Amino acid sequence: MKIRKFGAIDIGSNAIRLLITNIITQKGEETQFKKSALVRVPIRLGADTFINGKISDTNKERMIDAMNAFKLLMRVHKVEKYRACATSAMREASNGIEIADEILEKTAVKIDLIDGKTEAEIIFSTDLRELINPNNSYLYVDVGGGSTECTVFSNGIIINSKSFKLGTVRLLNKSPENKEKWKSMEKWIKKNTSNLKRLSLIGSGGNINKIYKMSGKIPGKSLSLIYLNAHYKFLKQLSYEERVSELGLNPDRADVIIPASKIYLNAMKWSNSSKIYVPKIGLSDGIIKTLYQNP
Repeated sequence: MKIRKFGAIDIGSNAIRLLITNIITQKGEETQFKKSALVRVPIRLGADTFINGKISDTNKERMIDAMNAFKLLMRVHKVEKYRACATSAMREASNGIEIADEILEKTAVKIDLIDGKTEAEIIFSTDLRELINPNNSYLYVDVGGGSTECTVFSNGIIINSKSFKLGTVRLLNKSPENKEKWKSMEKWIKKNTSNLKRLSLIGSGGNINKIYKMSGKIPGKSLSLIYLNAHYKFLKQLSYEERVSELGLNPDRADVIIPASKIYLNAMKWSNSSKIYVPKIGLSDGIIKTLYQNP
């Protein structure tokens, strides 16, 4: 038996995560990927970028501290290989490349600023294929702080994929531009799913994972459109403070979970889907898989 440790740093618009995974290989056995540690820090870069167009000095310093902390954690865990990827907030920030260069200089952590298409490809390298029934059709929806990635699968292959600038942190800003973005996403989903039968959603992202956990469902079971709609209305009637104190949501989750629920609900309605599956997959998992698959 051989055990290796890989790391993945996901620099999102709402939070930054470090995932450390044990990769266990044994002769004659399928390779196992076991999560060893997950650290999440609520540095909301999107609150800077989507309002001011750049990352603030305060959040830049917090990022430098986070990368230094992650490096120490990976050293303690004896991580042999890692990759850091930044998505829409850092990619769209006017000083994103400049900050990535400064972080590299001060922490030796190299950050890759990836586009929506690359993000979807990395996520797809996870166990997503194993979850897809080749006889059915699926709309995969990954909701982040700055963008939503949509991919349509049918007969086991990708039909189409698109990234939309509709994310939870971005929607909190209530920009007039959001109306057109909603229309664009609705048009795309309807166009790419109208001829598909037995279509279900596959949802990924921290918010849908939290909703799924709150439902008490057994892993592998789907959530219905009726349940998600009722849960959305329940969350909306609670104040931000009540979501934190009574539901136990993290302060940086208690506000974004509302727009996230709205995105998933609309995607289900526009694709005529009555259920959504919520596998525990995301960008961090995809980074680990691609590191293993491309030595």
